[in-house]
This record gives sequence, structure tokens and C-alpha cells, in this order.
Amino acid sequence: VGVAWGYVGRAGLTAGRFVPDPFGVPGGRLYRTGDRVRWLRGGGLEFLGRVDHQVKVRGYRIELGEVEARLVEHPLVGQAAVVVAGKGEDARLVGYVSPAPGEVPSGRLLRSYLAELLPGYMVPGQVVVLDALPLNTAGKIDRRNLPTGELADPEARDYVAPRTEIEELVAAIWGEVLGRERVGALDDFFDLGGHSLLATKAVARLGAALERDVPIRILFVQPTLEGFAEAIEDLLDGKGESALSA
Repeated sequence: VGVAWGYVGRAGLTAGRFVPDPFGVPGGRLYRTGDRVRWLRGGGLEFLGRVDHQVKVRGYRIELGEVEARLVEHPLVGQAAVVVAGKGEDARLVGYVSPAPGEVPSGRLLRSYLAELLPGYMVPGQVVVLDALPLNTAGKIDRRNLPTGELADPEARDYVAPRTEIEELVAAIWGEVLGRERVGALDDFFDLGGHSLLATKAVARLGAALERDVPIRILFVQPTLEGFAEAIEDLLDGKGESALSA
């Protein structure tokens, strides 16, 4: 019953979704769910994403289901949904998760976790932790009722001025790229409105100022100005990308 709504008078759509059942009684039908899976040799199915959840953000095609699948693999996460907020150059991914029973996940922790598994353009600019995700009458996540607009960061902290030369340099570059008059040592690049394209610009400008290559991955793993600047100082001191294993 839950999958039958919306097909009355739409013969083409009905024929594409309700297909003949080769395993059941003659005349039986199967519903084509729209899930993309891979049939494994052992008989199991590996979920790869949704055919109707592919989006294009700043030139990149992204399977939202793939990002969601990585999120729910984390032991602290119960359910997850990823949507696109904004349009055009301002479009960015936002993730929503509900905790696994008895767990208290952090949005920043989960974003750093995704940065280890996915390319930068697939990492949500913000991961919002909700007590529970809204569900529709079929028991599936209701994406239309997820919070919208400017989302408050529950982990936001008071302003702390940059304290080192590197922090001051990074704060100036972030301010230019993000259009912010003031960037503090504890501010998070992505919570300030950053996304993968702006991250690329910020890292390129910093690399030009320092006259050396700066791996963009550092920013996704250490997105606070304080943590990012410390990782850059380690890089300049010849310690390598030490922050990536933190």
C-alpha cells in the first residue's frame, strides 16, 4: 500500500516501477524500489545508493545514498540522511543523523570520519545531530521535513582571536574566501559556510602565501582554524601531515 500512491492514470510510470514477477504466481508484480545494489557471490546485496538521489553540486555528480551509507556505518549513528541546501555556487551538502541507542555523536567527529573515506566534494559542509529523523507514514525518512535554513551549531564556542602568525594568516584568508569580517581560532571553516570549492580556493591561497603545496585533505580532517593552523605548522616543520592521524 505504501508504495502505490501517485500512479493512478500514469501508465508509463506504473509500467516502469511495477514489473512482472518472474518468481511468483502468473500475473504477479514486483515493485522496482529505486535502490542501487550489487549482488555479491555469497547471495547478499550491497547497497550502493539511490537512482533518484544522484545530485550535481558545483560540477560533481554525487550519490547521496553513498554518503548516507558511510555515515550509518559509524557505530555512533543510527540513521542518516544527506540533502542539498542552497542553489548554484552556494549549494552544499548537509548531513542529518540520529544517534545509535545510548550514543552521543558529534557532527564534527562524523565529518572528519567522512573525510577519511570520501573525496572532499562528497563530505557534507555540516552534519547535524537530531534526536530522531522525521519519518513518513511508510516508516522511511521524510526528507521534506528535515530542518531547513540556517542551522545553529550546538558545538559553537565563544570568539577567540588568532594567537600565532599562521593562525592570523589563515584567518585572513578564510575571511576573504568566506566573506567574513572576523574569524576566530576556534571557528570551523564549514560551519562558517565553507564547502569543497571554497576549501580549494582557501588552500590554494594559503599555499601561494607560503610558497609550498598544502594538501586540501588537511582542512577536511582539521576544519577548525586552530587545528588547521597547527597542522600547517607541522607541515612547515617537516613533520608531514601529522594531523591526519589525530
